[in-house]
Amino acid sequence: MASDTSVNQGVGAVRTALDAIALERWLSANVAGFAGPLAVGQFNGGQSNPTYRLTTPTATYVLRRKPSGDILKGAHDVLREARVLSALAATDVPVPRIFATCNDSAVLGSDFVVMEMIEGRIFWDAGFQDVPKGERAAYFDAMNGAIAALHALEPANIGLADYGKAGNYFDRQIGRWSQQYLADDLAGRDANMDAVVAWLPTAIPDSDDTRLVHGDFRCDNMIFHPAEPRIVAVLDWELSTLGHPLADFAYHAMMYHMPPDIVAGLGGADPVAFGLPIEAEYIAAYCRRTGRAGIADWNFYVAFSFFRLAAIFHGIKGRVLRGNASSTTARERAEAFPRLARLAREAMVRCETR
Repeated sequence: MASDTSVNQGVGAVRTALDAIALERWLSANVAGFAGPLAVGQFNGGQSNPTYRLTTPTATYVLRRKPSGDILKGAHDVLREARVLSALAATDVPVPRIFATCNDSAVLGSDFVVMEMIEGRIFWDAGFQDVPKGERAAYFDAMNGAIAALHALEPANIGLADYGKAGNYFDRQIGRWSQQYLADDLAGRDANMDAVVAWLPTAIPDSDDTRLVHGDFRCDNMIFHPAEPRIVAVLDWELSTLGHPLADFAYHAMMYHMPPDIVAGLGGADPVAFGLPIEAEYIAAYCRRTGRAGIADWNFYVAFSFFRLAAIFHGIKGRVLRGNASSTTARERAEAFPRLARLAREAMVRCETR
């Protein structure tokens, strides 16, 4: 896949309707300096939370809203996402500025957040093939540095000591995503997923560390500088919480195993041929930045990461079947669920036979 050279290229017609008149009235009252008239487009990504580009003659904003309709309890909490973005504003982790939040469903029918629009490049191709081969490793290094900077933060120092529970991250996450998977009867069951759900609680490493974790740290959830290998904004913090940094890093490094037609990944490709570091080198760079000697039980973290993403896609499948999925790619995500479940089980087998 080619990358978008600008976030503008990912905007199309509004698919999930909103009341533009009510929105403009609310923006005038709640966002400093706002002046209409307002034009609204919807980003093509954002299968989890509908995301819109708001354009006026003098400014551009981004609006993210909670989906309407029947959704799982605790999911799609855009106000929680706004909280972590506000907390990160003064750190080395680049994020967009929050202008206003709304929890009054009378305005648009669900909670929403208005934030800064940041121009730059979003890469949907983990091989970064739209930049010269000799520069691609620098983009990987920028991602590696950004996630290491995130995991260096002490949550209490940025007002997020209560952003999640400390300790027992894997127990809690495995339980949460297993419960959501098992509860969605409409989306159905999968033998590989069932096997991983049964195995994961028995294989948790004897390691406990609590940091702020992003939960979906991929190249396509970042905006890069228009011309430099530098991240100007990390997006999509809906799954962020207090958790284990190695789970977060393994989810990110899962790109080395991920088929590129599912989400941004290098699965089946030779990283060296792309001018990129191999997986072991990428892990070593993260370990140097975070002061680790290495990462034991790596395949457990990979298996857990594929399981969690499979559970998310299973939820998307449920929304597709219920008719309230907002993304143009939602059906593709739903169809990819069994492949992710299989990849989770393959990592499980590697862990068991190690």
